[in-house]
Amino acid sequence: MRVCVIGTGYVGLVTGACLAHVGHDVICVDNNEEKVKMMKAGRSPIFEPGLSEIMESAIEAGTIEFTTDLGAGVNHGEILFIAVGTPPLPTGESDTRYVEAVARGIGTHLQGGYKVIVNKSTVPIGSGDWVRMIVLDGMAERQKSLAGDSGSADVTPTDIVAEFDVVSNPEFLREGSAVYDTFNPDRIVLGSNASKALAMMQELYAPITQRKFAEDPSLPAVPVVMTDLNSAEMIKYAANSFLATKISFINEVANICDRVGADVTQVAQGIGLDSRIGGKFLQAGIGWGGSCFPKDVSALVHTADDYGYEAQLLKAAVEVNQRQRLLALEKLQKELKILKGKTVGLLGLTFKPDTDDMRDAPSLLLIENLNRLGAKVKAYDPIVSSSGLRDGLTGVLVETDPERLADGCDALVLVTDWKQFQSLDYGNMAKQMQNPVLIDGRNFLNREEMEKAGFRYVGIGH
Repeated sequence: MRVCVIGTGYVGLVTGACLAHVGHDVICVDNNEEKVKMMKAGRSPIFEPGLSEIMESAIEAGTIEFTTDLGAGVNHGEILFIAVGTPPLPTGESDTRYVEAVARGIGTHLQGGYKVIVNKSTVPIGSGDWVRMIVLDGMAERQKSLAGDSGSADVTPTDIVAEFDVVSNPEFLREGSAVYDTFNPDRIVLGSNASKALAMMQELYAPITQRKFAEDPSLPAVPVVMTDLNSAEMIKYAANSFLATKISFINEVANICDRVGADVTQVAQGIGLDSRIGGKFLQAGIGWGGSCFPKDVSALVHTADDYGYEAQLLKAAVEVNQRQRLLALEKLQKELKILKGKTVGLLGLTFKPDTDDMRDAPSLLLIENLNRLGAKVKAYDPIVSSSGLRDGLTGVLVETDPERLADGCDALVLVTDWKQFQSLDYGNMAKQMQNPVLIDGRNFLNREEMEKAGFRYVGIGH
């Protein structure tokens, strides 16, 4: 099938590359010329395991192109994905200006033939009908322009026969596992009342739902959940809000464990084996961050407020998370007392492993507060330390290796649970420190091994 993906961030680029990999004819559109040049050369502008290889194979096969020409993309695609960013505004609601601009642009370029316009961006509930309205406005603007050029009367939006339908197709990709998640999804959600559009989307995803590219092709077909537009949009917000709440819950339990002498890792194991609860997202730590959880929870709270409902549980989950981010600071003060004049090293900067994403990372608040209290802050991150990302960081010295990080430190804080952090030479690192204290902000390392290496080990909730 012919596909156009508009926006090449995490979601758009992964979606476009993976659909091209399964055999569809894809054009990815972005208004950033330098970014498009990079992608044409086969280089991914983001760090995502497996993505560069997928892009290169699709370019070699001729199934993917990159362009800044929106009109070319719209004319090419039977299915048009809107995959631009919807960052949070200070009020908590989503900024939909980029979605609006793309929808209007699609309308001005629609010519003939039936199109399916897919909301892949995370948009406020009710945006399906809104996008349809904006596309119609764009079509009307084009018709008026053509009418003006020919001397005919203006055409209003109601005069236009729209040969398109809007589908909500929320993404459930985890940064650092986005390619894997695309080929091995738990479910695919399609929201629309248009049977033709739903049939085309099912055909598009058939290679994936039939697990032709899955890690385990013998598994049953991927469930396809078909709903109305509003329900599909709500599913995305509800899923992320539940996961964020689950993390805040186990962090609250961890804080109680700290006070009563229980071990939250054992508690999490015990409750996670309950099939009604499950063990995922029960790892206590210093809180969640990134581009999805904070934005989506705030957007759902804002939507509830708009309709006269106070989402008290979701607000509490956010408050617990904000407090949890300062827990590492409290533990440092307990161990080192006065932080002024002390040197603290951070193991990890990104909000989670296997990504270069620093958006709303807990490390940023920790750096800010350590600076405020007069501490010198150093950090090492497998991605940030080897890229230009560190040039934009303030208040922290980004070291090139773990040994340089440890040198002269009064304490280390594990902020991001990168897999390679489990195999560092902690014995050598402890010897280089002024005071070998390690705050494990993710309960990621083995206490006995760290103590054997010479560290005073402090975990979260145990």
